[in-house]
Amino acid sequence: MANSASGDSVVDRVVRVIAAFPEGVTSLQLSDLAYRSGLPLSSAHRLVRQLSEHGLLELGVGGNVRLGLRLWELVNRNSPTLALRQAAMPFMEDIQQVLNQNVNLAVLDGWEALFVERLSRRGSVANRARIAGRMPVHISSAGLALMSHQSREMQAEYLEQFADPAGRLTTDGVRHLLAEAAQQGYAQLAGIVDPDTWGIAVPVTDGKRRTVAALGVVVPLAEMRLQALVPALQTAARGIGRQLGGWRQD
Repeated sequence: MANSASGDSVVDRVVRVIAAFPEGVTSLQLSDLAYRSGLPLSSAHRLVRQLSEHGLLELGVGGNVRLGLRLWELVNRNSPTLALRQAAMPFMEDIQQVLNQNVNLAVLDGWEALFVERLSRRGSVANRARIAGRMPVHISSAGLALMSHQSREMQAEYLEQFADPAGRLTTDGVRHLLAEAAQQGYAQLAGIVDPDTWGIAVPVTDGKRRTVAALGVVVPLAEMRLQALVPALQTAARGIGRQLGGWRQD
């Protein structure tokens, strides 16, 4: 791919344009998109026009730019998490029927939990997890459940770079939470993100005994029933694992 004067390739610039849309924002003015992607307005306009021709973006009247349906189609049709979501959905629905609260499914991506599915109902407690949204490992029970079952080397690398500007947890505090989650078989966080909620998550293991996801719930702190929740989540996680088999490809 040809490089621009700044040295970045066409692929680099395309990624910057698509990634410039903040979470929950479906459209941007072209000038705002150029600013967020760090591109000259003329370059951003040219890329947007070319991507629109392929349905990856939509350029509307007045310079309004939206993510295109073709992009959504390609991502969902070929997503590596599609099999995981399909295997998990029946079990997530069963848990939600019993709890009438939030149920989520996450995978580990770097030092963050990436949420690939979430079920919620009117009247359920606040849940910061969003589909395709991310949360740092240390403030997500799903993230802790996932990290606690990674190699010691990966955990050490994670803890070495750990920092929490908000001051909610220290490195030693996270190390303790990871050790506790590994020993107990589940992770829990009370009142870290929202003071009135409790997050509980368990690892999901595939047919090759690899931890590939975390299944979690967010429930009211005052209605916490750990003795009932954990076995239900673990049973569901085993069911998902049986459906997956060895779904990941190395």
